[in-house]
Amino acid sequence: MAVEEVQVAAAALRTSLEVLAAGTSREIEAVFASLPQKRVDALMVAPTYLFNDRRVQLTMSAVRYAVPTIFPDRRDAEFGGLMSYGPSWVDLNRQTGVYVGRILKGEKPSDLPVVQPTKFEFFINLQTARLLGVEVPPTLLAIADEVIE
Repeated sequence: MAVEEVQVAAAALRTSLEVLAAGTSREIEAVFASLPQKRVDALMVAPTYLFNDRRVQLTMSAVRYAVPTIFPDRRDAEFGGLMSYGPSWVDLNRQTGVYVGRILKGEKPSDLPVVQPTKFEFFINLQTARLLGVEVPPTLLAIADEVIE
């Protein structure tokens, strides 16, 4: 999701949004260290390759600084993040297989349409919720694809 779309959504909800950028492990740590002074209620981690490689650092920092955080990949919740919401990797891999099959049957890759993810998954880690002192409403638990105990 583009930053502009998130800013529009935040404005519609009458909430403030601050975009924090980090490009290295040191910058990630500095961002987390700044959160208590900023009185941040929650953090959303963008889906980037940098953050995929820093999954453990991000999830551990979120718990250490007691910041409820939502991540883009189910593995983040499995590693200790509070929540994750993102495309289903199983579905993405299936779509990739379909594309490979079409190419092997002779279709030109340049003729194939761009396909966006259509299935998304929502995970909640209750262990992390307890560590953070976050009460997860039953309605949120009911819509989760998986609740990690």
